[in-house]
Amino acid sequence: MKPPVWFELQKQLPNGARAGIIHTPHGDIETPAFVAVGTKATVKSLKPEDLHDFVGAQVALANTYHLYLEPGHEVVRDAGGLHTFANWQMPTITDSGGFQVFSLGAAFGKGVTKFAKGEYDDTERGINIYSKEVASEHGKLCQIDEEGVTFTSHHDGSLHRFTAERSIEIQHAIGADIIFAFDECTAPTADYEYQKEAMDRTHRWAKRSIMAHKQNYEALKKQGLYGVVQGGRHLDLRAESARILGDMDFDGYGIGGSFSKEDLGEALKVVTDILPKDKPRHLLGIGEPEDIARGVMHGCDTFDCVAPTRIARTGSVYNHTSAGIVRIHLKNAKYIRDFSPLDEHCDCAVCTKYTKAYLAHLFRANEMLGAHLASIHNLYVIVNYTKKLREEILAA
Repeated sequence: MKPPVWFELQKQLPNGARAGIIHTPHGDIETPAFVAVGTKATVKSLKPEDLHDFVGAQVALANTYHLYLEPGHEVVRDAGGLHTFANWQMPTITDSGGFQVFSLGAAFGKGVTKFAKGEYDDTERGINIYSKEVASEHGKLCQIDEEGVTFTSHHDGSLHRFTAERSIEIQHAIGADIIFAFDECTAPTADYEYQKEAMDRTHRWAKRSIMAHKQNYEALKKQGLYGVVQGGRHLDLRAESARILGDMDFDGYGIGGSFSKEDLGEALKVVTDILPKDKPRHLLGIGEPEDIARGVMHGCDTFDCVAPTRIARTGSVYNHTSAGIVRIHLKNAKYIRDFSPLDEHCDCAVCTKYTKAYLAHLFRANEMLGAHLASIHNLYVIVNYTKKLREEILAA
C-alpha cells in the first residue's frame, strides 16, 4: 500500500534536473513546483480562490510556529484542520517551526536570512540553561538544549517550549498533507563546530520526530513526514546529513539551513546525489528565479519563499526583460505616467488589465488594492516560471 505522500519520477536529465508528481491526499503536485507561502493560513492579501483562479498555485505552506501562537493549533484542529479552516482546497505543507523559533529568538532584529549576508555578533548562541533574566528579554529568547528549544513569543513575551515530539503533535493537529521533522536552523555565520553540533542534534530530533509520527496512527494515514538536511555551508556536513537522514524512514526531504549564493549549487549537488531518488526534495525558504533554476538543475522538486508577496506589499514587482526576471519598484517617479502594462511579457490577470501608472498610484495612495494586484502578479510569475522549467525538462 502506498503511503499518503509519495513521489512519482517522470523524467530525469543527465544534469540531475527532474520532473515528477508528488501524490498527496488532497491532490497531486506536478514538479518542479513553487509553493505559495501562507504563513498564518493566509497568503497575504489574497483569497484562497485567487491562488487557483489567478495564480495557478498547486500547493500552499503554513507555518507551525505562527499557527501555534495564533489562533492556536487546537483551534485549527477543531475547525476540521488546515484545509477546512483556511479553505485551502489543495495540497498543503507545514514547516516544523524551527526556523521561526531561531529567527524570532536568537536572531531577533539581526536580519538573518537563508543566505549568508553580512556579519553579526554571534557570541550569544549556544546551549544555555533557562534563566529568568534572559526570559525577561521580550521576544529575544531562544535557548537550545538536547531535548528542544525554549523561546518567548514575539507577540507578548510569554514563554514556550518546542521539542521534536511537540512540533509533530502541533503539526498533526494542524493537519497539512506534508509535515516536517523538527530541526535546528543555525546562523549562516556559525562556525564549523557549532554547525556540526546542531546537525547532529537535528539528526537525533529527526529520529524522535519519526517515532512521534508513527505513534499517531490516524496522522500516519493522512500525512507525510519530511526530514531536514542541515550542515550550513560545509559540504562534508551536508553530505553526512544527507546520508544519515537518507537512511531514515522519511516520505521526503527538506534541504534547510543557510547558504551563500555562490555555494548553493555545489551544496545542492552534494545533497541530491546522496538522497534517495524515489523521494521528493524541497528547498526550504529559497525562491528567487535564479535560485529556483539552480535548485531545479540539481534535482530539487519544490520551493517556497515569502519574497513574491513580501516585495509586492512594498510596491516591487517582477518584470520580464531580455536579461531575465528583474524587480522594479513602482513608487519610483518614472512610473507615475507610465501607461504601459505592468509587465508586457506577462499574461496574468493583472498585466492584461492594469498599467504601471495605476499600480504606482495605488501604492502612493496607500490603497490596499495595490498589494493585492502586485501579489497576484508576483506569485503568477514565480509559479509559472517554475512550471516552465518543468515543461522544458519533459520536452528535453
